[in-house]
Amino acid sequence: MTGLILSHLSVHRGPCPVVDDVSADLRPGEFVGLIGPNGAGKTTLMRVALGLIRHKGTSSLARLSAADRARTAAWLPQMREIAWPVSVETLVGLGRTPHLRPGQRMGAADRAAIADALGRMDLAGFEHRRATALSGGEQARVLIARAVAQEAPVLIADEPIAGLDPAHQITTMRLFAGLAAEGRLVVAALHDLGLAARFCTRLLVLHRGRLEEDGPPGEVLTAPTLARVFGLRAYLADTPEGPIVQPVEVVT
Repeated sequence: MTGLILSHLSVHRGPCPVVDDVSADLRPGEFVGLIGPNGAGKTTLMRVALGLIRHKGTSSLARLSAADRARTAAWLPQMREIAWPVSVETLVGLGRTPHLRPGQRMGAADRAAIADALGRMDLAGFEHRRATALSGGEQARVLIARAVAQEAPVLIADEPIAGLDPAHQITTMRLFAGLAAEGRLVVAALHDLGLAARFCTRLLVLHRGRLEEDGPPGEVLTAPTLARVFGLRAYLADTPEGPIVQPVEVVT
């Protein structure tokens, strides 16, 4: 499987650093949560890692050709507007495009990947429904299924559980954790600290463009870090169901 090596990545807008000298070695089998307040640089870092933004430093993904990058990494951006009134099955099938030669039709393996992705996202039976006629949360799940159907060794997702109901948030996080357990690398920007603590194997904390913390959730989500980076006081506990991180108050 394939990991992702980021070395001294920086992006400036004018004199201001949006991403400031970030380095990390992300390995297959990890579910990495990218966390931080709004404006911390999470989206920019993911786009830089994919080679979508001009930058200083290096990313192992950005150095690949466009074709190799499409086979190596699936990308789920934050904006999830579906513009074309195609069927759910057709839309999810777009995830198979990197594996097909020009003009090649999908085969049994492609159809199996699509069916598997639909099943994982609780969309079995939605195949022939028009994607634009679905609710916002259902559309979000369809686009996650498209990324899963790509079967890339690296999955990078920007706020994938935003807009999902609580049950599907947990289902999606469990799916990503399962993909990591299968040997893939999953990187997701997240705002729900409780779900990040419970399902991620590793957290990167960004603050003002810099990598402030990097490690297992139990070592990263401490009271001092939550206060300093997020301006929060939180209830922290270890339970049989996993760690609980529940913000309770804003600190100044």
